[in-house]
Amino acid sequence: MKIKDVSCITVDNFRTNWVFAMITLEDGTVGFGESTLIGTEPAVAAMIEMWGARLVGESVFDVSVLQGRMRRESYWLTGPVMSAAISALDVAMWDAKARVLGVPVHTLLGGCARRPVPAYANGWYVGANTPKEFGEKAKQIVDKGFRALKWDPFGAAYRAMPRSGINLAMEHVDAVRSAVGKDTDVMIEAHGRFDVNTAIEIGRALEEFKVSWLEEPIPPGRPFEMAEVRRAVNVPIAAGERCYSRFDVQNLLKAEAVDFLQPDVVHIGGFTEMVLVNGLVESASLSMSPHNPNGPICHAASMHAAMAWPAVSFLEIMVTDVPWRREVADEACTFKDGCLEISDRPGLGVRIDLEQAKKHPYQMHQLRHFSGKLTQIRPPDAVAWYDA
Repeated sequence: MKIKDVSCITVDNFRTNWVFAMITLEDGTVGFGESTLIGTEPAVAAMIEMWGARLVGESVFDVSVLQGRMRRESYWLTGPVMSAAISALDVAMWDAKARVLGVPVHTLLGGCARRPVPAYANGWYVGANTPKEFGEKAKQIVDKGFRALKWDPFGAAYRAMPRSGINLAMEHVDAVRSAVGKDTDVMIEAHGRFDVNTAIEIGRALEEFKVSWLEEPIPPGRPFEMAEVRRAVNVPIAAGERCYSRFDVQNLLKAEAVDFLQPDVVHIGGFTEMVLVNGLVESASLSMSPHNPNGPICHAASMHAAMAWPAVSFLEIMVTDVPWRREVADEACTFKDGCLEISDRPGLGVRIDLEQAKKHPYQMHQLRHFSGKLTQIRPPDAVAWYDA
């Protein structure tokens, strides 16, 4: 089945933009991909259009061959923008291929190893500032059925952090742990903030709270420094959302830098690359928890990977989103007792309404991670986008 057309649309999401890629086949079947790269979405969209034109006339059944060709012909390696574009195109081809065959994508990934999928909450803390407020919001989200949650308590810190700042961050962690009890998984995000010494100090301070992991304690691309942190603390280390190929993942594994891998299907190269990453993770007897704070196509793709591969432990989700997410996407996703489930529709199972999507055109958004405004990542009218 040959590819007839490739196009894309960029949709505002308040904190970033979704870039949807559409692969149309000669029989009219449409497959959807997505990439979300804060601050550079126009560049991603341009790359999708440029490389997508080269896919016209090719067979969608050759998706992995085509992904490999795009990587090869990029020549200057890939980097985040190129890899994001390749990811969107690759996921769209897998979606279209599965739709033509009349099966869910997880069937093509090896089958359904489990359903539903355990999820951990992100974005539950919107509007919180004090330890008390974080504790109250954490209790509320656990009362809604979540058994695991994650957040970044480090404000605007970068590289180093004063003793007073570390102490305040630990007060936040203490308040949340006290609010949710000892049976709830608590993950701490650092967004690649710290130098090695500061990361070690923070990791050791977290030990008493029995956190499930400390995520990206130092900037990405430094596997041996990450390994130094891992050896020095008694807290599991997670990383990988800013890996752009299986080789980045392999470097983390070779350095023995992580306990949990967090590749993002819309950054790393799509399903074609994720299949290879899953093999690396399985071979290392580690767990994978895909990075998944993005849009509806990314979520569906991550769900299919989590359903197919036992190496996946938790799946990250944002607990609310812009109200137009439900208008743009019919995701057929339900949440119950800490787990997510999606339908067995062919392909990814997501229906995108392009006319609704056009009502929310691209908006420029700046990164909030190091400005101290991270708790403002959702608008006041944000709502749950899944059925509960």
